Amino acid sequence: MEERVQKILARAGFGSRRACEEIIRQGRVTVNGKTITIGAKADPERDEIRVDGERIKVQETNQYIMLYKPRGVLSSLSDAEGRKTLKDIVPVEGHWYPVGRLDYNSEGLMLLTNDGELAHRLTHPRYRHPKTYLVLVDGRPSTQDLVRLRKGVVIKGGYRTAPAEVSILDSPPKWLASGLVSRPKSAWLKIVIREGKKRQIRQMLGVIGHPVLRLIRVGIGPLKLTITKPGQWRRLSDREVEKLRRSVGLR
Repeated sequence: MEERVQKILARAGFGSRRACEEIIRQGRVTVNGKTITIGAKADPERDEIRVDGERIKVQETNQYIMLYKPRGVLSSLSDAEGRKTLKDIVPVEGHWYPVGRLDYNSEGLMLLTNDGELAHRLTHPRYRHPKTYLVLVDGRPSTQDLVRLRKGVVIKGGYRTAPAEVSILDSPPKWLASGLVSRPKSAWLKIVIREGKKRQIRQMLGVIGHPVLRLIRVGIGPLKLTITKPGQWRRLSDREVEKLRRSVGLR
């Protein structure tokens, strides 16, 4: 994956990013045989990066990408049937883990990382990380409906869901409301669960007679969705990574 060359040089041990920028300014860095300037990008796995004629060696580092999965995209990096996958949105190379799978018709926050230990702890049910959803449902659930969800309901296979946090929103967030079609007989819910059975939210709401019209995940543990358009993605900040790793007991 391409990134700024000064960042690659810093990771290869050539000093701080500022020091690496100076090395580039001095004309000492080439990418695929061409001298580069500040702002140039390269892929350390594909491109030949040299400093003073010597090819650099870059240690692999953990990388973390937040993306807004659109509806109609699989939560995987490949598909034997040729359907659109996450790799069509984020063209990553190497071994990556999709964290926080969403079904084909759901959307919202997912994480891509090559940090296997973090991915394991975020997906293993033993850790019970909270996952937050905004859900548009057909009709308006009654107080009794909400009580049932909060206590747990029986879904497919006779499984009783754990207690959930459920509330009706007066209105959806502004970033979401701007792209909505008016639905007079519907309601937006905020739901937080700490488990992840297949299509669990849809099944829970089906049990109380309020089918899901739209489902958007906006949080995984301390990580919050800050992207407002399906298909967009960005790298996590160092602070976000630190919070995420601490939440699963990693340094």
